[in-house]
Amino acid sequence: MSPIMKRCSGILCHITSLPSCGGIGSLGPESVAFLDFLVEANQSLWQMLPVGPVDLALGGSPYCGVSSFAGNELLVGLEALPGMGLLEPGETGGDWASPDEPVDWSLVSSRKGAALDKAWKAFSELPSKCGLLVEFENFRDRHRAWLEDYSSFQALKSSQGGKAWTEWPAPLRRREPEALREAAAALESEKGRIEFGQWLFFRQWKKLRSEARQRGVALFGDLPIYMGLDSADVWCWQEGFDLDTDGRPLTVAGVPPDYFSRTGQRWGNPTYRWKAHAEHGFSWWRARVSHALSFFDYIRLDHFRGLSAFWSIPAEEETAVRGKWVDAPGRALLEGVRGDHPDLPIITEDLGIITPDVTLLKERFGLPGMRVLQFGFSGDVGSNPHAPHNFPNRAVAYTGTHDNNTARGWFEEDLDPGGRVLLSLYSGHQVSPEGVAGDLVRLALASPAAWAVLQMQDLLGLDGRSRMNRPSEPEGNWTWRARIPTAEKTADIAAQVEIFGRG
Repeated sequence: MSPIMKRCSGILCHITSLPSCGGIGSLGPESVAFLDFLVEANQSLWQMLPVGPVDLALGGSPYCGVSSFAGNELLVGLEALPGMGLLEPGETGGDWASPDEPVDWSLVSSRKGAALDKAWKAFSELPSKCGLLVEFENFRDRHRAWLEDYSSFQALKSSQGGKAWTEWPAPLRRREPEALREAAAALESEKGRIEFGQWLFFRQWKKLRSEARQRGVALFGDLPIYMGLDSADVWCWQEGFDLDTDGRPLTVAGVPPDYFSRTGQRWGNPTYRWKAHAEHGFSWWRARVSHALSFFDYIRLDHFRGLSAFWSIPAEEETAVRGKWVDAPGRALLEGVRGDHPDLPIITEDLGIITPDVTLLKERFGLPGMRVLQFGFSGDVGSNPHAPHNFPNRAVAYTGTHDNNTARGWFEEDLDPGGRVLLSLYSGHQVSPEGVAGDLVRLALASPAAWAVLQMQDLLGLDGRSRMNRPSEPEGNWTWRARIPTAEKTADIAAQVEIFGRG
C-alpha cells in the first residue's frame, strides 16, 4: 500500500516557468526563492513536470522525452559556475530576457549551450588531481549504465546534423558494435561535454533536494508513460517498442476523442512491445521508476490507464480516431515496482476514459488518484466524481493540470452558460471571471482530498493566455513564465491553508 497521505497542499509550477533573466527557470537561485515562497505560503509540496532533456523540434514538450534517466541541461543554473572557476561572473545569462518573458527555446538552447561549452573547455583544462575532476569521474562511474548510451546518442545525433536516429546510416541505426566503436572514438570529446552537462544538472539537483528537505517541502515529480521516438531509450532498446526493421513506428500512442479534442490526441510516441518488457522482468520500467524516485519524494504516473489498456493508433493515421484498445500488463509491472518500493509513493493520473479494470488496478495497489475541479460542473453535479464533495480522501485535488486551461480561461472560454450557473449555485455566490480562480482554489483546499495542488496560474488569477499546454495544438506550448505572488496574496493563501487544516 502506498503511504497514508497527510492532509496538505502544494503548487504545480514547472522549473522552466520560474522567473529569471536567463530566458528560462533553472536550478539556480530562482528555485531556492520558489522554495522560500512555498514555505511562506504554507505549502508542503512542489509539483513539477518531467525534468528530462527535451526535443526542441517538438516545442520543448517534457512528455516526449529524449531520455528516461538524463536531466535537462538547459535547467542548469549558470550562477554557480563562476565559483567553480568555469565562467566569468558576466557570462551567467543574467540579461538574456525579462524575468517573466515566455521561454524562447531556440535562444536558451543557443546561449546556454554556448556558456556550457565554454565551461567545459575550462573544466577540461583543470589539473588532473583537481577535486572537481575526481567528483566528475565518480559521477560517470555511478551512472555508467545509462550515461554512456545517452552521451553516445546525443553525440551521434550532433555528428549527423541533428537528424533523428531513424535517418542515420544503417550500421549506426542498428547499433552494429564495430560502427559504434568507431563513432565513439571520434566523438570522445563531444561525449565528455554531454556528460559534463549531466554532472552539473545532477550536482545542482542534489542541492535543490537538500534545500527542499530543510524547508519541509516534498518534491512531487512526473513520470511520462511513453518515450519520444527520437530518444536514447528507444534507439538503445528497439526491441522494446513497436517499430519496423528501420526503426519507424508501426503503432503510436494517444487517446480517443475526448474533452480536449473531437479527433482524439495522436501523441506520436511509439507504443510498447509489452511481451519483450515482461520477458525482461520489466527491468527498464523498474529502473526508470527507481531513478525518478531518486529525484523526487513522490511521482505522478502519467496516463495510468495505459497500464491496463492503451489506445493503439496505426502510425499512418493522421488522427487518433481509428485507434483501438490493447491490453497492457499493468498488474505484473506494478508487482515488480512494489517489490522495489514497498510503500509505492506514486499518484496515478487516472483521468480520461476510466473503465472498471483501470479502477481495479489502482485499488489493488492502493494508489491515490486525481480529481480536477474544472471537470466537476457539468451534468449531475451531485454525483460527478470531480465535484469537490465527492472527492475521496486518498486523492489529489487540482484546480487544473498542465493540460487544462487556467481557471479564469476555463470560465471565460470553455465553460458553457449552464456550467456557470451550476458553479455559482455550488459556490453560494455569483462567480465572476475575476474571482473564479480564487473560488476554485478555496474549493480545492476545503475538499476532503488529502492533497490539494494549486496551479500557479490560478494563484495569480491569470487568463487563458497563460495556460501551459493545449493538448490538441502541436505548437505554442511549454513557454509560460510565472511571477511570484505578492506578500499579501502569499499571506492569504497561507491563511486558507491553515483554515482548512492543511498546514
